[in-house]
Amino acid sequence: MAETKKRTGLGALADAGSDDDFSVIDAIGGPRGVAESMVPGVVFVVLFVTTANLQLTIGISAALAVLQVIVRLLQRQSVMGAVSGLLAVGICLIWAWQSHEARNYYMFGFLTNAFYIVLLSVSLMVRVPGLGLVIEFIRTLPTEHFRAWLTDWRSDKALNRAYTIITVLWIAVFSLRLVVQVPLYVTNHVGWLGTTRLLMGIPFWALAIWVSYLIVATPMHRHKALSEGSGQGKHDSMEEQH
Repeated sequence: MAETKKRTGLGALADAGSDDDFSVIDAIGGPRGVAESMVPGVVFVVLFVTTANLQLTIGISAALAVLQVIVRLLQRQSVMGAVSGLLAVGICLIWAWQSHEARNYYMFGFLTNAFYIVLLSVSLMVRVPGLGLVIEFIRTLPTEHFRAWLTDWRSDKALNRAYTIITVLWIAVFSLRLVVQVPLYVTNHVGWLGTTRLLMGIPFWALAIWVSYLIVATPMHRHKALSEGSGQGKHDSMEEQH
């Protein structure tokens, strides 16, 4: 039997209510995924700090990002993660190259964090917690009856409360990144900025996913059990009528 590929990121949280063991390492992409996401940033900051040559730093960082995609292609593995990483790194490198300032390598990250803060905050204002919306969409993928799908999980007070809490948690993570890193950007401390970016990247991502799992696993499991029980009850009732 083929092994089911485990989902990563919020997709892993969508499986939180199942009986499968939850793994933070798997949720953040496994050792290889962690390495591929961290290496370009490490290379950029180390090269720039040691050489102070922005053009050399950009060139080597770009070559490394392309190499990651080529390796996956040669190994006939999924390249989606590597390609998305290449796109993100490419935007950062182009920004630094055009501005001739190494610190602008991190500007795209600031903008994406600010975007997520605004988006998730708006979701709380309209009482549809953003993390819940994404996780439930991944979990059940509504193709019709959207209103019924939305009401189903929002009417579960425990589950909706859990989604609200983790949405606030992720807003806090994105906000803390900006609070710590923006002053380093403004004062042009590229070395410290790169270091804090790495420390507040994958480690914070892993911590946010783990804490989110602890918060949503139980109410999600109960909601799934109730939904399956309700569905089975309707099925039995229809059989009795026939």
